[in-house]
Amino acid sequence: MTDLADDLGLLRDLERRLLVYKFAIEELMTKLRILSEEFDSVHQHDPIEHITNRVKKPEGILEKLRRKGFPLDLDSIGDWLDDIAGVRVICPFVSDVYRVKAMLARQHDVEILHTKDYIAAPKPNGYRSLHLIVRIPVFLSDRVEHVKVEVQLRTIAMDFWATLEHKLFYKYDDSPPADFVGELMSTAMIAAQLDERMESLHRRIHQE
Repeated sequence: MTDLADDLGLLRDLERRLLVYKFAIEELMTKLRILSEEFDSVHQHDPIEHITNRVKKPEGILEKLRRKGFPLDLDSIGDWLDDIAGVRVICPFVSDVYRVKAMLARQHDVEILHTKDYIAAPKPNGYRSLHLIVRIPVFLSDRVEHVKVEVQLRTIAMDFWATLEHKLFYKYDDSPPADFVGELMSTAMIAAQLDERMESLHRRIHQE
């Protein structure tokens, strides 16, 4: 009974703590929307197709902390976990992915802590995306908190592949047949080739 009461108390405290991550996402979303509209106005090309976001559920955070053996110190969860808050930016072209990263890097209050480039070096299963861990300030009534947000930047083709790959693996409970894995890898290569061809057309149009 005590464990249940402790867990319920932790969950309530964590829900309050997660507000600052919600605010961090709103700050970042505002920045991205401004960049999107400004770039479209100046260059007649919007490098952002659409944006989604999420904050991890309290139950999932507690489970992950316990699984990894991290302390249940809610004031320090940002030290242990990088993916509590997440923003996914879908871009039309591969060049737009790196363009959006560069625009974020130029913002004086956005600090890029880590970069994982799965476009230059895809995962073994074919997954491609550019992952950033950024830290941005959130101005509260009595303090400023610097909050980490995971940003995933990918093209429409990359997002299409990753979304369906996730759904298919879920059906097989993460243990698909060997030939299935090979087929997924093949489709990832097709998606990459599609990105290359669309990028080439994009460059050609803007050169004319």
